[in-house]
Amino acid sequence: MRQAIALGQRGLGRVWPNPAVGCVIVKGGRILARGWTQPGGRPHAEAMALAACDARGATVYVSLEPCAHHGKTPPCSEALITAGVARVVTALTDPDPRVAGRGHAMLRAAGIDVVEGVEADAAHAANAGFLLRVTQNRPFVTLKLALTLDGRIATASGESRWITGPEARRMVHAMRARHDAVLVGAGTARADDPDLRVRGLGVGHQPVRVVALPQLDLDTDSRLGRTARDAPVWVLHGPQTTAERVAAWQGTGARALACPVAQGGQGLDPAAMMQALAGQGLTRVFCEGGGMLAASLLRAGLVDQMVVFSAGRLIGADGRAGLGALGLTRLEDAPRFRLMQVQPVGGDVMQVWTRAG
Repeated sequence: MRQAIALGQRGLGRVWPNPAVGCVIVKGGRILARGWTQPGGRPHAEAMALAACDARGATVYVSLEPCAHHGKTPPCSEALITAGVARVVTALTDPDPRVAGRGHAMLRAAGIDVVEGVEADAAHAANAGFLLRVTQNRPFVTLKLALTLDGRIATASGESRWITGPEARRMVHAMRARHDAVLVGAGTARADDPDLRVRGLGVGHQPVRVVALPQLDLDTDSRLGRTARDAPVWVLHGPQTTAERVAAWQGTGARALACPVAQGGQGLDPAAMMQALAGQGLTRVFCEGGGMLAASLLRAGLVDQMVVFSAGRLIGADGRAGLGALGLTRLEDAPRFRLMQVQPVGGDVMQVWTRAG
């Protein structure tokens, strides 16, 4: 099962809105075939593995309950029955209402031995984005911060390239590739004119590039505007944005999604933004700032994981803080995260934190 979960993770960033599932078929103590969900979400992991072997009488390990509904392809539960497998071991029940135990029930009704809940925690972590989209109508959010030792992201003049070294930047590109989308706020889009594509890794796909622009006041001649037909760009904008600005961005090839503004009118409502992205099928979002957007996501309790790159530099109090105001008056109200990993990356240090509780 651990191998099936690891195989499934090969699809992260490539299979949305589907889950990233892995499958291993075993008979007589020997692995007959392996499979994982393919780019675009199909073929499914079970179909890939079944196509590579004669699975009659075999045991199938799959990291999520086999699907039970007819879509673009027949259900995987039906395919497993037709293949004549003897036993199916799964990690999780699929919460999708079209499945939700029906796959397991189909297998049992056909006389197949079904074992559930094997390595469930690991499988849940691997597919947290899909599970959140189905159960909470939002994607899994990773917030990336590149900071000096004193928590600054730029000098007082706004200079920020480059706080971290080339090794850390390369790792960030790898992280982009494992998410469905990369998100930045209006301030970062205007100040840095970012490209946000994965570069230097030879990957054959690009994440959706998303920018939150309450007034849609970013020049269409920006890097995002000029490359919107080369790799997808979505712009999140407020309800008061003029039709002309929306049309201009749509003219670049970008997709425009309207969102309500937050209470008090400070930017777009973060929960509504995440719901809009989930509604389009996104399961994993990699937020690269800036400080105001990061703070709004943290205030709303929408950050599931933080990746912090710390560089051996100091800027001082006159530099720009890594986060905007959180509005805290009591320490006990501060968002809490649990340290999961610490790793040197070139001359920098990477820390990975997950939300506590």
